Amino acid sequence: MSVTVVDAPELSRYEARIDGEVVGFAAYQRKGDVIVFTHTEVDAEHEGQGVASTLAREVLDDVRRRDLRALLRCPFLSEWASHHREYDDVLAHRVTPTDRS
Repeated sequence: MSVTVVDAPELSRYEARIDGEVVGFAAYQRKGDVIVFTHTEVDAEHEGQGVASTLAREVLDDVRRRDLRALLRCPFLSEWASHHREYDDVLAHRVTPTDRS
């Protein structure tokens, strides 16, 4: 199973796809050089298969490539980033496991 992540700016979200089918997404709002991530969702049949983690990694890698900052309002992304400190440089503020703001 190979997960591909693409930005779908017309829908204001990054999509996780398997064989071209959308199986998850990370919704965002763009505010200047900051991307505010508001919600992440993975289809139930793909939960526990690493789709959300791949989505998180690819989203934050893209934010870094585009020299932007990420503000994580999404509980999943905030929690995930708190365990992956290698992405601290792209965050608009540092997150902790209980940071939901």
